[in-house]
Amino acid sequence: MILVLVETDASGAVEVSREAVTFARGLAAEGGGVAIDAVVVGELACDTGALVEQLGRYGVRHVHHATGAAFETFSGAAWASAVQSVRATAGSVAVMAAGTPRGGEVLAHVAARTGVAMAANVVMFRGLSPFVVTRQVVGGAVLEEMRLDERPAVFTVAGHAVEEIPSPVPRVATLVESNPAVDEADLGARVVSAEPPAPDLSGSLKSARVVVGAGRGAGSSEGFADLLELTELLDGSLGVSRVVTSLGWRPHHEQVGQTGSRISPELYIPCGISGAIQHWAGCSTAKNILAINTDAEAPMVTKASYAVIGDLHEVVPAINAEIRRRRG
Repeated sequence: MILVLVETDASGAVEVSREAVTFARGLAAEGGGVAIDAVVVGELACDTGALVEQLGRYGVRHVHHATGAAFETFSGAAWASAVQSVRATAGSVAVMAAGTPRGGEVLAHVAARTGVAMAANVVMFRGLSPFVVTRQVVGGAVLEEMRLDERPAVFTVAGHAVEEIPSPVPRVATLVESNPAVDEADLGARVVSAEPPAPDLSGSLKSARVVVGAGRGAGSSEGFADLLELTELLDGSLGVSRVVTSLGWRPHHEQVGQTGSRISPELYIPCGISGAIQHWAGCSTAKNILAINTDAEAPMVTKASYAVIGDLHEVVPAINAEIRRRRG
């Protein structure tokens, strides 16, 4: 059995988790039709029955739902206990999750407790005997092959490594409820409060006519005010580079690039983005590119249709002011 940790929101399994299940189907087929089970933890924002039906469409056999007071808020160690409980009961040749902050943290605990190596940000696999995976390292700039000889194989799948596709042979998944025991020590680090998310201006990234991009040049998580205003003024979507999400300045779903969204807007305005090949892979089909950068030799500037050489924190406010002036 292949066990996939699935993260959810109000609509059901999140996109990257659906991608992870899709990846698992390829692995299962290589193994001669091994079953795929999913595990979800804690109180769900979505309807449980609808989630089970949804995951069945992606080829999942059982959806294991771990509940209890220990899972009222997120704790990486506690969630790992839930995954371990399911793995011990059902057995598995692989334990996997999407390469999100939660997925990485939980599976790191699982690997440590199981005594096996963990591969992070896997983008493909080659065979099962031996089981060799290709994963992204150095911020996605390098691809590395890693051999996983121990069982269970524990790894996370990089976001958008595969396209999430329902199974051509859907299943009628079943729900398995459980209340795993959790040691008090596992609750030493847990979420105690959460801030509401910032307004989501990236929901239509893939179909947006205008995308405003932001890179390291934004400077900090507080450096997006003018960029967000420009996004709103142009009725566009906000997209960011990988380094921005790696630093925690903006959420992963806003990322444009090889491991993010591929965009094809009428106008892309990358601000403070150097234009590394991984980012260019996600925006190269934009019809027009207006680059704003202090470096006239930056790859993004040399490939852009138009460029403004200057500090985005000076240029963007000037653009916003001119748009407001023309609109009266």
